[in-house]
Amino acid sequence: MSPVIQELTPSRRLVHERKIDLKVYRREDQLWDIEAEILDCKSKDLQLAAVYRKAGESIHHMKLTITINQQMDVVDAYAKSLQVPYEGTCELIGSEYNKLIGLNLLKGFREGVKSRLGGILGCTHISELTKLLPTAATQAFVGEVFNVQTNQDTIQPNQELPFQFNGCHALRTDGEVVKQYHSPWFGYPLEPGKFQMTKE
Repeated sequence: MSPVIQELTPSRRLVHERKIDLKVYRREDQLWDIEAEILDCKSKDLQLAAVYRKAGESIHHMKLTITINQQMDVVDAYAKSLQVPYEGTCELIGSEYNKLIGLNLLKGFREGVKSRLGGILGCTHISELTKLLPTAATQAFVGEVFNVQTNQDTIQPNQELPFQFNGCHALRTDGEVVKQYHSPWFGYPLEPGKFQMTKE
């Protein structure tokens, strides 16, 4: 940062910190576990309606774990609340997250979560974690399940456009990145890939 910008930046203090952590594990039985965790804390002591939290203590601390198969179908799911603002109530909702079972991460997943666990049917913070699951699974599958496309690859007859192309501005099929690194797909019509997560 330049000295000029530093001089113009107003002083500030940390008020709230949210940490989100996701890990994806490949299991020996060919299934995959995704562990998602959310943690909220304040920088000062705070009296909430039902609990008192010292600075740095968790106000929200929730974990969500799902198990998927290689087709990204959810085959198991559970949630647990470790720290909540309304003890004796918030943590009771965790078992409801087995309603994620049967959904597919790349086919209407977010809408499925909303219909099964939206509003009073779920926990705001645990449900927030579900929004990150499709991307986490996709990234984990790269190099494990999904082949990394290169200029050496050839397109097979009737092969569909891989999901990652035209899914973001860098990988548009009329752009320089695709032309340089994924030339077999350069010039492909600008249409959504088979799994266009942003459209859910």
